Amino acid sequence: MNRHLSRWYGESPLQILLLAASFALAGYAGVRLLENDAWAVAAWFVGAALVHDLLLVPVYSLADVAAQKALGDRSRTTMTYVRVPAFLSGLLLLVWFPLITRRREDHYVLVTGHSGDAFLPRWLLLTAVLFAASALWFVAVTFLAPASPWRQARRARREERARERERERQRRKETKERPPSDH
Repeated sequence: MNRHLSRWYGESPLQILLLAASFALAGYAGVRLLENDAWAVAAWFVGAALVHDLLLVPVYSLADVAAQKALGDRSRTTMTYVRVPAFLSGLLLLVWFPLITRRREDHYVLVTGHSGDAFLPRWLLLTAVLFAASALWFVAVTFLAPASPWRQARRARREERARERERERQRRKETKERPPSDH
């Protein structure tokens, strides 16, 4: 049965089960979300899609081009160390935007009884930690890993110097063994 299903579907039955459970959960959440005010939710989704596509995608693109120019001629993998923390920080800003900007602080205080003053400093601290961790990871991968390009280039330079020294030794040995040309 598993082989037949894998041959027909291409993956394991566990993946089908997980996908079905995910779709069921998303369907349940959609039904619960739309039962109160379907038009407002639909308008919110359409508005969010339009804002993302018409406003945020150009901003992402410009920020990426600016970061590439600021870092100079770097490979695409180097840009990952900037893109990942920027994406995670942006996602956190998007999720907690009303509290970070203190637009809904009064509502937050009424519901929780706690002050909303800590959201902006914590988001800034978390953003700094994300970029610092990414920078440390970049340093570890670039300079400390045995297979890092930096170490490979250093090893290649050392080997080239050793070959050059050996050629120089060989040349000196050959000139010492030759008889002088003016005899």
